[in-house]
Amino acid sequence: MAYEIALPPQLANLHPVFHVSQLRKYVFDSSHVLEAEDVQVRKDLRVMVQPVAIQDRQVKEQKGRATSLVKVIWDWRTSDSTWELEEDMRSSYPHLF
Repeated sequence: MAYEIALPPQLANLHPVFHVSQLRKYVFDSSHVLEAEDVQVRKDLRVMVQPVAIQDRQVKEQKGRATSLVKVIWDWRTSDSTWELEEDMRSSYPHLF
């Protein structure tokens, strides 16, 4: 079972059909205000997201080599985070350190 969803024109390059397991019922609440975000979707369907903050640090040792990792928060609302190499993040986003 799948549903076709009407997407805004800026998301026209995304496939509009979703399986029912990916959808959730919305319970109406008049206090909900949706802010439209300007999402730039590339032709290869990637979205550029800027990191919000560094939450944690750790050092992993593999084969006798120490690797510094940082936990990067990408979105506060969804708590979306990943572990990234510290040196890559320092060179790409020095303002976070």
